[in-house]
Amino acid sequence: MTEQALGFGVDVGGSGVKGAVVDLRTGDFVSERVKIATPQPATPEAVAEVVAQIVRQCDWDGPVGVTLPSAVTQQVARTAANIDASWVGTNVHDLFTQALGRDAVSVLNDADAAGIAEVAFGDEAARKGAVIFLTFGTGIGSAFLMDGTVFPNTELGHMLIDGTEAEHLASSAAKDREELSYKKWAKRVDKVLHEYDRLFNPAAFIVGGGISRHSEKWVPLLTVDTPVVPAALRNRAGIVGAAMAAQNHVAP
Repeated sequence: MTEQALGFGVDVGGSGVKGAVVDLRTGDFVSERVKIATPQPATPEAVAEVVAQIVRQCDWDGPVGVTLPSAVTQQVARTAANIDASWVGTNVHDLFTQALGRDAVSVLNDADAAGIAEVAFGDEAARKGAVIFLTFGTGIGSAFLMDGTVFPNTELGHMLIDGTEAEHLASSAAKDREELSYKKWAKRVDKVLHEYDRLFNPAAFIVGGGISRHSEKWVPLLTVDTPVVPAALRNRAGIVGAAMAAQNHVAP
């Protein structure tokens, strides 16, 4: 396999930092996925060291893509969700180039990266019309897709639903924290999707994150009229999208 067909992505989440070598032709991992718990507090320096540790562990010396639970513009973190507030205002390109000892680093929002991967390797629905891609994990990440093109940094998980942030209400972390059944949790997800549907009128919702592995337990319980499609890449999407961003020099 040629080096050009391989990439490396690291997905920084509120609970874990995950990385792997990716076959950019198929979206499959060609190394073991390495996961290290997100340091607490999750400061820029502490997270950057974990990212560097994962890259070293995989013996990777090429370009690296990194996703963050943050809006990223001009390679500066503008928000910080489930990571330390000191990320806000941090030049993330400078941070990771220094930690990794290379200039070929791309940093982008985690849900945007996952959306890019889903467009490339996932369900056909991701490539047609106006689509809202959502990842359910420690928070709720979002990506707006229009005919397969991402409108970046939407961060719908922070939208207020009856006075509560959507991700505090309906993330998979909320399900675990409150020990909700799939039925009770699906009612919360449904409430969030109805509000998104009312405001944005997408052609489809695509739902990802680790909990999408069990989509048969909750997606059929949703009552929103707009089709809800489980993500094909599930929780691989962030790593794959990060690797694609590095290969294509995407740097919002």
